[in-house]
Amino acid sequence: MIEKRDFYINGQWVAPSQPNDFQVINPSTEEPCAVISLGSQTDTDAAVAAAKAALPGWMATPVEERIALVEKLAEIYKTRGEDLAQAMSLEMGAPIDMSRTQQVGAGIWHLKNFIKAAKDFQFERPLGDHAPNDRIIHEAVGVAALITPWNWPMNQITLKVGAAAIAGCTMVLKPSEQSPLNAMIFAEMMHEAGFPAGVFNLVNGDGVGVGSQLSGHPDVDMVSFTGSTRAGTAISKNAADTLKKVHLELGGKGANVIFADADDKAVKRGVLHMMNNTGQSCNAPSRMLVQRPIYDQAVETAAEVASKVTVGNALEEGRHIGPVVNEVQWTKIQNLIQKGIDEGARLVAGGTGRPEGFNKGYFVKPTVFADANNQMTIAREEIFGPVLTMIPFDTEEEAIEIANDTPYGLTNYVQTQDGARANRMARRLRSGMVEMNGQSRAAGSPFGGMKQSGNGREGGVWGLEDFLEVKAVSGWTPE
Repeated sequence: MIEKRDFYINGQWVAPSQPNDFQVINPSTEEPCAVISLGSQTDTDAAVAAAKAALPGWMATPVEERIALVEKLAEIYKTRGEDLAQAMSLEMGAPIDMSRTQQVGAGIWHLKNFIKAAKDFQFERPLGDHAPNDRIIHEAVGVAALITPWNWPMNQITLKVGAAAIAGCTMVLKPSEQSPLNAMIFAEMMHEAGFPAGVFNLVNGDGVGVGSQLSGHPDVDMVSFTGSTRAGTAISKNAADTLKKVHLELGGKGANVIFADADDKAVKRGVLHMMNNTGQSCNAPSRMLVQRPIYDQAVETAAEVASKVTVGNALEEGRHIGPVVNEVQWTKIQNLIQKGIDEGARLVAGGTGRPEGFNKGYFVKPTVFADANNQMTIAREEIFGPVLTMIPFDTEEEAIEIANDTPYGLTNYVQTQDGARANRMARRLRSGMVEMNGQSRAAGSPFGGMKQSGNGREGGVWGLEDFLEVKAVSGWTPE
């Protein structure tokens, strides 16, 4: 049993102010794998106080030095990749090979992209030729509370910490209590890189406890949160009394619109994308909209592809998918699969219960529903499991109407060989991101949504700007 009860506050590992043990469960076995502590108000206050005290000095540190420390962090990160992979596989169920490549790889990818973006970013610049004595200064928002989820832990921690550190913010990180071990390794890396005491702090806790304490704290200037829309709403309400800046990366119910002229791999690509990370991605293409001339064939293909997706223990090597993160999620997914059956969608792969050969672990059958409509629960709610919902459509207009008929607006996908149609779709789909024909967004591209998928953007220049305030200065004296 791993025991990691301490918090990282003001440059040191310190014991919790009061005992409050929490067992971290290995979702592959349903057995405890670690014990951490959940923080109290005293712990939260200590971390915020350390961040507040460190803020003036960190803001005054030349940006080149802040970038250099993030570069040092990136070098250390590379040496701890296997530790991070093992931790994430153990605590949240990412298969170890996928954990080593995608989960760990996301972190170094974001750090490198922030370093590149920062070196080209003008933190101070003239307003314009018409106003030679006006300056625009970008300075840190202040003390930032970073609240991160369990599904892509290093992805989200680096997106927040990398940007905040370069921007000159000081931080208190509250990782998900479901997947805290990787975050504690990350805190060790921050310490080794030599960030000044108080710049980065970590307090474990749950959303109701430390999460609420941070989002309502009068000395916290900004909350950057990734998680469910429900939790994002609660954070916004709690933060309102202090009018702090709130950045939200929330849920999604992405449409993957496949036209009749899509390439031959479009359906297979869509199914495998949906099943990646066991469906636990906010940007998953969970609604597959297929144009009617190819719909029947697409259903056959999707069922065949899903039936070949294997499920296995997260710590075993191979190309399988792992369990979902915990019992609460497993039960929610089972109920939604049953709801899909009850509401009349046609089950063509998977279904309720554990996959064959499993009598424990939070494993879910890769599931595909066909003949759904957009009013069914499985088309409305974010399932956050390996469940794909297929809906037929006839015209481009109908596809846009169905795709946009959702409270969410994170990522949509378009598959067509008609470039003009692809571009029309990209303009009309109401989402923060649109990915077309299997092409991923490039380095430094902003991640984020609209509607109930949240506000703000992470990654690259846009990620830096989220942690910066804009200050307008007149009467500037050239130096």
